[in-house]
Formats: sequence, structure tokens, C-alpha cells
Amino acid sequence: MKVVLFCGGLGMRLRDYSDSIPKPMVEIGYRPILWHVMKYYASFGHKDFILCLGYKADVIKRYFVDYQEFISNDFVLKGDDQPQMLASDLEDWKITFVDTGYDSCIGERLRRVREHLDGEEMFLANYSDNLTDFQLPELISTVEDSDAVAGFITVPPPMSFHITKTDQDGKVKGILESKNADLWINGGCFALRNEIFDFLQEGEELVIEAFARLIEQQRLISVRHTGFWQNMDTFKDRVVLNEMHEHGNAPWQVWNRD
Repeated sequence: MKVVLFCGGLGMRLRDYSDSIPKPMVEIGYRPILWHVMKYYASFGHKDFILCLGYKADVIKRYFVDYQEFISNDFVLKGDDQPQMLASDLEDWKITFVDTGYDSCIGERLRRVREHLDGEEMFLANYSDNLTDFQLPELISTVEDSDAVAGFITVPPPMSFHITKTDQDGKVKGILESKNADLWINGGCFALRNEIFDFLQEGEELVIEAFARLIEQQRLISVRHTGFWQNMDTFKDRVVLNEMHEHGNAPWQVWNRD
């Protein structure tokens, strides 16, 4: 199944760190978060990627054209010979690079790669800035076994906060911790039927206008995930993910499971 990855955003909350590179190229360990997302999908057998590029697209293109397998794989080096790789990351991957505009919204980026999805009954998509240990086949089967046009995972808010209920005079009627409020947010991991393009018009956002139309027809579905999920919106998020990687506690690296 093809995987559409949205890689064109500016990543404003990470600009102090990533001003010279696009957000998907911010590294966790020795590989960018984009690589980790792609490796996640490849682990479930989905290795045909479409990258929706925008801001600093050249950086992403150069990275993969000049990809160095030896950084994340074992190899044998003899004298002056080229490294003899004992494993490969990209050997059976297919990556399509498409410039979808500097400031296009997610929905428009998706529309601009439509031709690369012709003939696909269903495809996957991701924001490229979140990591999870979610079992992807569950989302796919949920959509396949329904009449839904789109499905996505929902996760509890990663931050803890207090929800306050007040009346019009400002009198507090109640305070509830977010963890007890049954709140769920969009986890950024989608399974979409090709029919989604019938609900998405030029310049529209996928999860606003298109999903609103699907809700009206009761053809949007979600799967709750209570396991690991973490996005990388801020420098603090990057630090947390790098610490997890360095200590060998990286739940999103499902490819390392026995």
C-alpha cells in the first residue's frame, strides 16, 4: 500500500533549531524523524512512499539521493574497497518526490499527488512529525471492514492540563484533569480510500472541510490508541525522543522487535 508523507511544512515552533533544515529532517539519533516514520511503515510491509515536499525540499532530496547505508547498518570494510553492507534500509523502498508548494495546506498537498495514487483503492498518510507503536494493520482493517472513506488513529493529549467549566458570570462549576476527561486528539496516522478526493476541493484542509463532509455522511472512522505516541513540535519534544533513543527505549522502533 502506498504511503503519502506530508513533508512541506515550515515547522515554526522548531525554527530556532531547524531554520536551516525542514522539520522532517530534524534528527533523532543519527537519522531524521522522517526516516523513523518511513522505517515504521516499512516494518509493516508498506515501502512505496510519496513525499509531499515544500519548504527546503532540496534538503530532503539530497539526503536520499546521497543516502549512506553504513550509518544505520552493519558492514564489512576491506582495505580501500567500498563497504560491503550486511543489511540495507532502502534496498526495496520506492520513494516518489513531489514538490507540492511552499505554503500549501495538507489537503492541497494531498490533491497535488493524486495522479500518483491512480488505481489505488486505499492508501496511507502521515504528518511525518509523530512516532508511535500503534499496530498499523488494525487501522487498515477497520477502514476496509466499513463503508468509511477515511480512518485515523486518536490518542490522549500528550500534555496534562485542567479543564474548567464556568457559567456566564465566571463562577467555576467544576475542574477536571484532562486524563479523566475522555479527550482524544488526531494522531496524524491515516488510512484513506481514493474516494477521499471526491470530498476534497482545491485549497481545503483534509481534516477540516473534507472530514466535515465525511462526518455528515457518517463515513469517517477512528481507532483509539492508548500506547506510545509522541509528536515533535518543540525542541523539548526532540530532546525527549533523543533521550529515549539513546537509552534504547524507543517504542516506535517496531522493526527492532523480535
